[in-house]
Order: sequence, then C-alpha cells, then structure tokens
Amino acid sequence: MSIRAGIVVTGTEVLSGRITDRNGPWVSQRLLEIGVDVAHITVCGDRPRDLAAQLRFLSDERVDLIVTTGGLGPTADDLTVAAVADFTGRDLVADPVMRQTIESVIRGWRKYDDVLPDAVVAAIDKQALIPAGAEAIAPVGTAPGVAVAATDDVPAILVLPGPPHEVHGMWPAALATSAVEDAIAGRDSYDQHTILAYGLSEADLAVSLRRAEGVVEGFDELEITTCMRGGELEIVTRFECSAAQSYRDLEELILTRHGDRVFSTDGEPINEVLARLLGSRTIGTAESCTGGMVAAALTDRAGSSAYMLGGVVSYANDVKSGVLGVPEDLIAELGAVSEPVAAAMAEGARRVLRSDIAVSTTGIAGPGGERPGKPVGTVCFGLAIDGRPTVTVTRKFPGDRGAVRRLATSAALHMVAGALRE
Repeated sequence: MSIRAGIVVTGTEVLSGRITDRNGPWVSQRLLEIGVDVAHITVCGDRPRDLAAQLRFLSDERVDLIVTTGGLGPTADDLTVAAVADFTGRDLVADPVMRQTIESVIRGWRKYDDVLPDAVVAAIDKQALIPAGAEAIAPVGTAPGVAVAATDDVPAILVLPGPPHEVHGMWPAALATSAVEDAIAGRDSYDQHTILAYGLSEADLAVSLRRAEGVVEGFDELEITTCMRGGELEIVTRFECSAAQSYRDLEELILTRHGDRVFSTDGEPINEVLARLLGSRTIGTAESCTGGMVAAALTDRAGSSAYMLGGVVSYANDVKSGVLGVPEDLIAELGAVSEPVAAAMAEGARRVLRSDIAVSTTGIAGPGGERPGKPVGTVCFGLAIDGRPTVTVTRKFPGDRGAVRRLATSAALHMVAGALRE
C-alpha cells in the first residue's frame, strides 16, 4: 500500500533565502528509505496563518503524514505547536514530565543558580505545552517534538525542531511514536540504489534507458531519477523489493554500456572511492583557481589524515614560483593557465609536501580574466605520481565562477581516481 507524506519547512529565514533548507531534503530521504512517498515539500514563514494554510493544503491532498520542522523554540515567533493544536482542534496543555526534562537540560548548562530567571521559567513553560492527547518527544536541544495522531479529517502530524542536528537526533524516537507508526503502517517494502558516473551525459543515459525499457522485464516497476551535479551523473532507482531482479538487469545493462564511466554502484562518493584507491599512498594538492576546494574535498571524510598530507593554494604567481618552484620564465612565456605550469605546480607540490601523488589546478574561473585562446572556464590540470611521468590535461567548463570551480574540483578528483585505476 502506498503511504504518502508532506513536509512543511517553517522559518522566515528559510523563506527569504537567508539560510538554505537542509531539513526538507533530509526528512524526505529518510521517509523514502522506509517506503513512504513524499508528495510535497513546502516552505512558509513564521506566521500561524501561513502554516495553517500549508497544513490545510496537505490535508486536502490526502497525505497520511505531515512532518513540520522549525518554530519550536522559546521566542514569540516559535508558534508551530500552537498552530498545529489550533488546526487539529486541540487545547494546549502542559506536559509536566517534559517540563522537568527541559529544565534539567537548561540547568545542565550551569549558567544559573537554584532560582531561574522569570524569562527562563516562561520559556520552559512555553516549550512544555503540547496539544491535548499528543505525544511529546524528548528534546535533543531544549525543544521537544510532538506527534499528533490522525483523525478522520486530519492526517497524523509530526512536529520537529528547526536545527538540523536536532532533527537528526530526534528522528528515531519520532518514528517510534504510536501516531507515526499508525500513519505509516502497511506501507510497501521498498529498496533504493544509486549509481554514480562521471563523463556520462543524461542524453546518453536516456538512450540506454530506452533500450532497457524494451529488454528489461519489469522495467515499468522501477522509478528512475537522474541528476547532474558537479559533472557527476547520479542515477537513483527506487523499487518494491519484489522488483529486485529487474533492477539487477538494469544495472547490468548500464555497466555494459557505460561501465568505463561508472565509478560507484552503491552511492559511494568520489572522495570515498579515491580514499580506497589510494591505499597506502599519500596525496597533496597545488591549487590556483579552485582555491583549496580540492583539498577540502579530500579532507571531507573521516580518516583523511592517513593519506592527505596538505595543500598549497598558489593563487598568486609569486607563490607558484616562490613556494612550488614553478620557473618564472615559464609563467611569463606561457601564462599561469597552461599545462606546463600545471605540471610544474603538481611536481612542486610533490616535492614540498613529500607526497606520493599531487594534483594541481590553474585556470580562469571568471567572470573576467580571459585571454586569447583561453576563454573563461579554461582550467589546466597536472598530476604527478611517484614513478610515473607527469600528465596534464586542459578542460573548458561552462557556467559562472562558482560552477567552474565546482566542476574543476570534481574533475581533479576524478583525474586522480582514473590514474589510480590504471
């Protein structure tokens, strides 16, 4: 049976674009993993009327579960619980157990003596109010969550805090509430797999998927979505467990046609793949246009100190020459954005950092800086590996400055990975 959910992200700071919503996609992914279809993700400001409109919309859409995030704090604009109580026709009542829990958390900060300030007491009292008959969920910070059971007219509503780490920490307990368990009971059992490819276009994949439609039995039972991000093509397939063989046949077809460009069949990102390929070897970076983004990607995973020695952001030509030893006359003759300079940067980084491998980037990220024969988006890469000749390549990337830098970072990582596979 298909169970549908809707997500309401509250917060004027999200609605106005001051901060990026991280809760909606995260909650959606967690729901999809347990077999719950997400029909809508909406965003509204900290106004009860607007939140009520979102709840009404999702209720009219006949979803089985609504999840809200945000608006659970002690301040005047934290009104989600009150708005949910009003929407479901329930009074707000004090939960004495939850009140004691919140007070214990606050006293644990050791900022106060025995007598709490009136403002703090008022904040605790406010956060301990829940809709009558609802289930309170122990806080990760100071704001408890709330689960309201479904009625004939209103779906179940799960109210979560706004800070992402609190949402993540509260999620297991939220799923265990009777209101949520009842709402998602009877859902179908789903599986989901992710294939990642580099250098494969969505158009080329579309040709293969049309081929698969004719030869893969049960292809219609597979829900396939694709997304191009940082030069990588993400192919996510969701299916009922009974269609597992159909997915295996699809995966085999993709690998047969595009295996040279597939770098992960289990969603493992390139930095994890690269860490495995490095083995006992060490790596360093020399970056100009990417400004340290390659080094940041390499160190984004735990345990990266085992192989990542360091990086040199040689943005200025003086640093390319003074730190990495790139000959000044080479830069003067060919320009900083050239393959010989990229090679010298990589070799210099290997020498300075004493690493087994070094990768370099030097390019024109824009919006200005283009030269004859070197338009904005031109990036030269160098790769120096102990015991091998240094190799270079020049790529031209589309988009604005941010896009060029992201694409160049991804290209550098995949350049290293490709060389190590050889």
